Amino acid sequence: MRLDITGRHVEITAPLRQLIDSRLARLERLLNDNAVSAQVILTKEKYRHRAEIILHARGDHTLRGAGEGGAWPISIRQAGEKIEQQAKKLKGKWANRKRRKKPAGGEVAAAPAETPSRRIVRATRYPVKPMSIDDAAARLERAPEGFIVFRHLDTISILYRRKDGKLVLVEPE
Repeated sequence: MRLDITGRHVEITAPLRQLIDSRLARLERLLNDNAVSAQVILTKEKYRHRAEIILHARGDHTLRGAGEGGAWPISIRQAGEKIEQQAKKLKGKWANRKRRKKPAGGEVAAAPAETPSRRIVRATRYPVKPMSIDDAAARLERAPEGFIVFRHLDTISILYRRKDGKLVLVEPE
């Protein structure tokens, strides 16, 4: 995990860095190493010690916690506890998503004349954009699916990658 520590009116000493590292290590264990980066901002104003921790987790999740106290351990602990609560909630969402069963509404029943072994599953919709064959091949390199549907010369074409790595273009007659 990438760590960025900023001190405003504060010199970042080794014990302070160790305190921050131990709190973030605990958060990283809680998130199962899904934390990408963390930014810690330490501010000292008169007698107040403020700590703000911004943690970026996978999937564009940002966890933010702020703490304030008379000493650094208190403010860093408060900020860490706030992020810990958010991390537990996020981890619960990730776990529920894995446990959730697929809804039966996504499947379309087969026609009675067909054999019962065939089943049609409705896939997500794909945008059909006008592009050249070279542009489609370049986009296929970045696409998570193994195919791309595009419009070329007023016809809808499909470009897909075979198992041997070659690209196949399917055009209507």
